[in-house]
Amino acid sequence: MVGMTAPTSDADGHTVSPDAGALVVDRRSGKVGVVMGHVGTYVRLRPPHGGREWDVPPEDVRTPTSAEELSAKVAVANRRWGR
Repeated sequence: MVGMTAPTSDADGHTVSPDAGALVVDRRSGKVGVVMGHVGTYVRLRPPHGGREWDVPPEDVRTPTSAEELSAKVAVANRRWGR
C-alpha cells in the first residue's frame, strides 16, 4: 500500500484525485480502501484485504490517520496468516 496526501485542488481549482495504490478513507462511510483507479469522475476503491470495489467522488476521500492505516495493514497481514 502506498501513502498519499489528501486530494487537493490544482491551479484551475479542479480536485486532484489520489493515484492507484494509495490508501484512503471514504468520508461517507468511514471505510478504508485502496485506490484501484478512476471511473469517470469517481475514484474506485477496494478494501485493503480484498473484496467488492465501490466508487467515491474524489472530494469524499481523505488521507487515513496513522491508526486507520495501521489497522488496515494489520487486517491484510492477519488475512494472509488465516486469522
